[in-house]
Amino acid sequence: MVFGIFGKSDEKIQELIDNKEFDELPTDVIDELAAELIVTTEMSLDGYNILERIDINTSECVFGMNIFRDMFAGIRDIFGGRSSASQKVLRDARRTCLTELRREALIVGADAVIAVDLDYSEISGDGKSMLLVVSSGTACRVEKRDRKS
Repeated sequence: MVFGIFGKSDEKIQELIDNKEFDELPTDVIDELAAELIVTTEMSLDGYNILERIDINTSECVFGMNIFRDMFAGIRDIFGGRSSASQKVLRDARRTCLTELRREALIVGADAVIAVDLDYSEISGDGKSMLLVVSSGTACRVEKRDRKS
């Protein structure tokens, strides 16, 4: 991999990865490494042994619902039907929040996050509407179980 464009040499980046100093890595590198983490709503992982439960892990994301989406969602309320614009915001919010959860787990040295929960809330005031998404789970170190076990 070529990491020089991030202001750190390839050797320095590899040294940080080897030493599990993930919080020192550029965001793009963290995202690439964090994509490998297992994230599940289950309390355990079939086929894996949980070696260590590190900590409760959370991420919080706030998204604005722009005026046009709000207006069209209001029209949908009157006439019925699905609001694809609002669904897109919800989908993007969920994906972003889970990506952040993976990043946080990687930084604390986890291989997986179990018992993940997503909570959605609306924050409104002064005629503005915001969507708050919170994801939480338990960051764990895991190992693949031997098939004979």
